[in-house]
Amino acid sequence: MAMTARLIPRCIRHLSASFLTVPVSATVLTTCRRIMPEQCWSSVPFAGVHRSAVCHQTDLSPAAEKPFIQHPEDTKMKELIELAQTVEELLQIPSNQKITGNQAASVLIRICGLKISQKLDSQDIMGDERFKHLLNTIDRQVSIVWNGNLISLLRSLFFIGIDAKNPVLQSIENEVHWRLRRLTFKHLTSLLDYYTSFAQSEQQKVLLSDIIKHVELRWAEITDAKTVALLMTKVGRLSDALMDKLEDKCLELAEHFTPDDTRKVMLALAIQNRRSVPLLRALSYHFMQKYFDLKTELLIDMAFAYGKLNFQQTQVFQRLASELLPRVPELSPLDVMRCTKSFAYLKWLNLPLFEALAQYVYEHCDEMTEVQLCNIIMAFARLNYQPATGETFFAKIHNKLNSALLEMDPFLLVDLVWSLCILQQVNPLYLHHVLQPHFYQRITEGTRPQKGENYKLKLVHINATAQLECSDYSGPFLPSQCLDAWTSRARKKPSPLSSGVCEALQSAFGDQTKYRCDVSTLYGWVIDGEVLMDSESKPLALQEYTALHILQPVGTMSLPSGAKRLALMAREYPNYMSRSRDLLGRFTMARRHLNVAGFLVVDVPYYDWLELKSEWQKVAYLKDRISKAIAEEMAQ
Repeated sequence: MAMTARLIPRCIRHLSASFLTVPVSATVLTTCRRIMPEQCWSSVPFAGVHRSAVCHQTDLSPAAEKPFIQHPEDTKMKELIELAQTVEELLQIPSNQKITGNQAASVLIRICGLKISQKLDSQDIMGDERFKHLLNTIDRQVSIVWNGNLISLLRSLFFIGIDAKNPVLQSIENEVHWRLRRLTFKHLTSLLDYYTSFAQSEQQKVLLSDIIKHVELRWAEITDAKTVALLMTKVGRLSDALMDKLEDKCLELAEHFTPDDTRKVMLALAIQNRRSVPLLRALSYHFMQKYFDLKTELLIDMAFAYGKLNFQQTQVFQRLASELLPRVPELSPLDVMRCTKSFAYLKWLNLPLFEALAQYVYEHCDEMTEVQLCNIIMAFARLNYQPATGETFFAKIHNKLNSALLEMDPFLLVDLVWSLCILQQVNPLYLHHVLQPHFYQRITEGTRPQKGENYKLKLVHINATAQLECSDYSGPFLPSQCLDAWTSRARKKPSPLSSGVCEALQSAFGDQTKYRCDVSTLYGWVIDGEVLMDSESKPLALQEYTALHILQPVGTMSLPSGAKRLALMAREYPNYMSRSRDLLGRFTMARRHLNVAGFLVVDVPYYDWLELKSEWQKVAYLKDRISKAIAEEMAQ
């Protein structure tokens, strides 16, 4: 009896295994998804035997893509698809023999490949009845299409241009949605690679959101740098949570990044304004360790990303500049503009590179657009860079731009004229054009108030240049009411350095009538500290004397002979070029304007001020700077 008890269970297991070999048609499996389980299994032979085992087996086909035996007819069909050289040959395949939904998907994928490579018309293909027959075959048998084919098929239909409301496309998307949990991580990544660009309808956006959620849950499966770079580029902007995890993965895999992977990650960070300092340092370090033959586009993109993120990395900048220098003659005008702007964002002036760029602009000026030339001049002005060819260079630029002033975008024109003012290359024609009331009203009364505020201040600077540095310009000028309103809005909260200078002035002079802080001038520049000294270097009461730089002066007395008006300017770290003690262009123009207006400009740089610890050191430093400025002026 004991032996019989052991034998019966073994026989039952063998019988169950033999029942599992009974083929179950795709139609039955498809139907099982749409009806109640009891109804489904009642129609399947041997449904009463070992039901859980059958359920498990059904769930794994075909999406799980278990190892299969390729039949001769499958091999023949595969060869037919691969050997076809035209769309016509592919469309003829289902006419000659019966094909399955999976084979129809392979045909459509191949048709899309030929359409792209041969640049064929999508409408001609989609209008063919045989193409529609392929779609209908896939629609009826979508459940047996392999995962890889399903993902590629969806992409192919998007590239062909099928409508988002097409029922076959929606059926395929539903199938993808249903299989999400059983797709490999590689399939999910491949899906995101193109689906982020095509998802438009609400149904597609829901699918995209669910794909991203699955990637968020399975992010630990990422094992290669290429996948990280792809995901950061495609979906990083759509999910902050995923982006945080991808940054962690980047740090882990940074050593294995190719230069192109580094470029993609850097661009993704720049576009999303994610300034992850540890990651940027790691990418920079490993980028410098690789001595590949770097492509020009990669170099320019890297420079752009570093500039956009305001991340200073001297060794990387030097390598980018040295790699780009010999390639400048081969660049396109667009690349020259991008390269110049990128290094201007970096505040990095590499003289050999900029001389080569300026020479390129001079030689190819006629081939460049007005927008490209304007952007290059703006980049030169930011760095206060003057080309070696000087007047000859700017004469050619003026000759190109003069005829385009009337058609130029007003904001771009203000940027151009302001930049020419910085470089001291502006002429009366430009000034007359932008200081006309009908012109500046288009900017100041626009629909973008914040942008308008910035341009109002630039117009004030242009007006100051016209008054102080262009003796041959006769008008028009900005009215006093505009200057009063625009300069008062330009005042910002004093920085710690500016506040420190003011406190030191108070300790040095005591009497509040002997100094002024945070002085807004009609030239658009704010003076951090103002002092008036007589011929014996003793402070005078500012309130008693006229001040032409203030819109509403309170004093009436003229300055005594030998008196000197000093402007103390707090120079912050962002006022200087990278790794340099040279001021950027706009701050150089500010110093020049104040000098012409009768001031002795006393710079208080951050690198000196930070070394002063006590109050008496700061007071002594200011007095010493003032004394040296007066002595230098007298020596001249």
